Amino acid sequence: MKRKRKKQGILLFSVFISIFIIVSAVSVYHYVKPLPEGISVEGEVYHTEDIDFLYDLTYQEEGERHQEQMIFDRVFQIIGEAEEFVVLDMFLFNGQYDPSLDFPNLSEKLAQTLIDKKQKDPEVDIVILTDRINTFYGSYETDILTRLEENGIPVFYTNMKPLRDSNPVYSGIYRTFFQWFGTEGKGWLPNAFSAGAPDVTLRSYLELLNFKANHRKTVITEERGLLTSANPHDASAYHSNIGFEIQGNVLNDMLQTEKTAAIRAGAEASLFSSMEVQAETPEEAPYNIQLLTEGKIEKHTLQEIKKTEADSSITLGAFYLSDRDVIDALLQASSRGVNVRLVLDSNKDAFGRKKNGIPNRPVAHELITESDGDIEVKWYRTDGEQFHTKMVYIENHQKDVLIAGSANYTKRNIGDFNMESNVKITADPNEELMNEVDGYFERIWSDERYTEDAERYTDDSTWSYLLYRFQEWSGISTF
Repeated sequence: MKRKRKKQGILLFSVFISIFIIVSAVSVYHYVKPLPEGISVEGEVYHTEDIDFLYDLTYQEEGERHQEQMIFDRVFQIIGEAEEFVVLDMFLFNGQYDPSLDFPNLSEKLAQTLIDKKQKDPEVDIVILTDRINTFYGSYETDILTRLEENGIPVFYTNMKPLRDSNPVYSGIYRTFFQWFGTEGKGWLPNAFSAGAPDVTLRSYLELLNFKANHRKTVITEERGLLTSANPHDASAYHSNIGFEIQGNVLNDMLQTEKTAAIRAGAEASLFSSMEVQAETPEEAPYNIQLLTEGKIEKHTLQEIKKTEADSSITLGAFYLSDRDVIDALLQASSRGVNVRLVLDSNKDAFGRKKNGIPNRPVAHELITESDGDIEVKWYRTDGEQFHTKMVYIENHQKDVLIAGSANYTKRNIGDFNMESNVKITADPNEELMNEVDGYFERIWSDERYTEDAERYTDDSTWSYLLYRFQEWSGISTF
C-alpha cells in the first residue's frame, strides 16, 4: 500500500511538473514571439506643409467647469467631408458608465454621424475597427456598434491573440487552459465597467485579465487623417486630450496599418481595394512627418531624448508614465543639463471610481529626487475627468521634435504589447505648429487654473514605489 501511494505521489508530481513546464513555455513564447505583420511599424519620413494641432482642455474656474473642445468636432467634419472612404479605429467606443453619473452622449453622436454619412453618400466606404473591450470581450453586443452594422457599416473587433502577451504570469495559464472555450453565453457576473450594462460571463473576465488592447485612435479619409489621444467614449468626454490632423502620403502608411489590423480581425482584403489616398509629397516643406506604431514609438522617443544636449528642453504630457527606459532617459538628459518638465495626470479618477495614484505619483517622486529637483513636475488639475494627453515635445538648438498619439509611456503601450499609433513631427523651432504646441504647454504650465505643484500628489511611500515597480515589471496591471 505504501509503495502504491508513493507511485501515485510520484505520478502526481510528474503531472504537476509537466503542466508547469508546458505553461511556462507557453508564457515565455507568447511574451517574446515574432510580431505579426503590421505591428511595430516605422513609416517613411515624408514632407508636408499642412499639420493642425488640436486639443481638448477641461478646467475649473470660480467653481464652474469650462471646456475647450476641438477634437471630435473636427472628427465629425472630416467624416462629413469624405468623398471616397472613412476608416476609423477607436479603442473605447461606447456609452457605458455608472448610471448615477452624467456624461455627454459622444459615442452616440459619432455613430449617428457615421450612419448619416452612409445614408447620404452610400458610395463612401466606411470601416470601423475597435477593441473587444466594448463588448466586454464578447459577452454581449452593444446597441451603438450593432446599429452601425445594421446600417451597412462593417465593424471589426481586433484580434489581439497574435500579439505578444504583456502579462505572462497569467497569460500562459489562459492560453493553455481557458482560451478554447470562448466568451459568449448568458452572463451571470456583474459588469465591472458599468452597473447598468449587461451581466458578463466568467470567461470574459478571464480574457480581460490578459490586459492588452487595440489602443489606437485614428481617423483616415482619402485626403486627411487624424491621430489623437481621445476616445469616443461618453465617460471620457470631459478628458483633456490632444490630436494632430495631417495630410500627405503618410496617410498611406496609416491606411496600411489599419488594413492589416482589419484583415487580422476577419475583413476581406477587397474591402480596402478601392481605397486610395489623394496625396502629393512636396520636395520641400516645413515639416517632416513619420508614422510610428507600438515599439517604434519607444525607439524614437528614446533616440530623440538621448540626442538632447545642455540647454535643450523636454516637455512631456502624460496620462501614464512608468516605462523604465523612458524614465532612465529623462534622468540622464537632466544630468546633461537638459531642462525637463512633466505635466502628469494624478491618477486619482477613472470614470467615477477612485484610483491609487500609481504609477505617476511614485514616478514623480523618483524623478524629482534622483535629479536633485532639476526635473520639474506639475499635476494637471482634474475634477473627475483625466489629463489624457500623450505627447513629448523636444526643443533642440536647430530642430524641434514632437511625438504624440495614442500611446502612454508604459511598457504595455510602447513595448510591442498593445496596438498604438503615434506621429513624429520634426521642424524648425519657429514654425507655426511648434509655436502652437509650445504655447499649449506654456499655458497649462504657468496658469493655476490648469496645473498645481508637484507637492500636491507626489508619493514618497516605499510601498507605492515597490507596487508600481512590480506591476510595471510583471504586467499585472491596467497601465
